[in-house]
Amino acid sequence: MEHWDPDFIDAEEEGYIEFDRSGQGDFHFGYVHGLIDYEIEKVEGGLRLEFSWDGNDEMDPAGGRGWALIEPEGTLYGKLCFHMGERSWFKAVRK
Repeated sequence: MEHWDPDFIDAEEEGYIEFDRSGQGDFHFGYVHGLIDYEIEKVEGGLRLEFSWDGNDEMDPAGGRGWALIEPEGTLYGKLCFHMGERSWFKAVRK
């Protein structure tokens, strides 16, 4: 992630972002946890995943939006945004 170092990202558990086949998912990094609602669309010959999220940051309510480009091998390059707050680029690799 662009704005947080690996020690923070993995503070409570290994940071992750996960999407299931029903259009939902979740993520956890640092002290932030969010539930995701997403859809995939075709953009300029590729696939883009757009999502909104609702959750908490150190137990305070938090939410926002984000997007990710889906590479053929499954790597995601995207941006996670807090509503009216921070934004960070991220890269996620399929495990």
